[in-house]
Amino acid sequence: MKKEYTDLEVWMESRKLVNIVYDKTKTFPREELFGLTNQIRRSAVSIPSNIAEGCGRRTSKDTLQFLYISRGSLFELETQLYLSLDQQYISEILFEELSKQILVCKKLINGFINYYKNLPQ
Repeated sequence: MKKEYTDLEVWMESRKLVNIVYDKTKTFPREELFGLTNQIRRSAVSIPSNIAEGCGRRTSKDTLQFLYISRGSLFELETQLYLSLDQQYISEILFEELSKQILVCKKLINGFINYYKNLPQ
């Protein structure tokens, strides 16, 4: 029986990251609502969304493409958080907390990518 994407640790941990991001960006300046706040949230949401979409694909090659997009969104999010730190929208402590969750997601996504790379295309 094939595992549902909602049972995958990679999806659960990236979903956790989204929830942390949404909670922590509530304190961003109001003028950033349609700027950095929106970009950060969109990048974060893209991570589990692309994992889910990839899992719904028929071939390993198609799944891999969405996993790569998910990983790209993760790196995009990380950069946006660095920018948030530079603008002092988040503290060093919060940045470290988010970075730890990003690292967890990076490791899991990379592992998932490696798994799919080894499947017959």
